[in-house]
Formats: sequence, structure tokens, C-alpha cells
Amino acid sequence: MVKPKPDDRSDNVERIENNIGHTLQNIDEANDYVKAHSDEISAEVKEQIKEKNQRREDSIEGLREEIKDEATYQKHQ
Repeated sequence: MVKPKPDDRSDNVERIENNIGHTLQNIDEANDYVKAHSDEISAEVKEQIKEKNQRREDSIEGLREEIKDEATYQKHQ
């Protein structure tokens, strides 16, 4: 019988913070791309980038909630 690995949550906050940082960087890079190439890309592409950045921001909100959950979990351990 295989024993499951213990739940190691010691680095969850750091991992989540790294994910937030990368996502924010992706948002900035997408915005910079649109600014630099505004006259070269279609309105449709601009809208797609805008929508993707909105999904990224929604994701960041979820990640911040995960950090709060981790803080609560670690307080009670």
C-alpha cells in the first residue's frame, strides 16, 4: 500500500507570490506590446490582449485569496 505524501505547504505563499509577479509582468509586457505596435495590430488583436489581461487580473485576485487562506492555515498550525 502506497502512503500519500504529507501535505507540505511551507512554500505555498512564496510560490503564489511568484505566480502573481509573473502574471503582473505578463500584463505589463502585453500592454507595452500594444503601445509599441498600436498602429500595426488590428482592433481585434488589441481586444484579445485586453481580454487576456482581464483574465490575468481575475487570476491575480484568486491568487491573493489563496495567500489569505494560507496565512489563516499557517496561523492555526
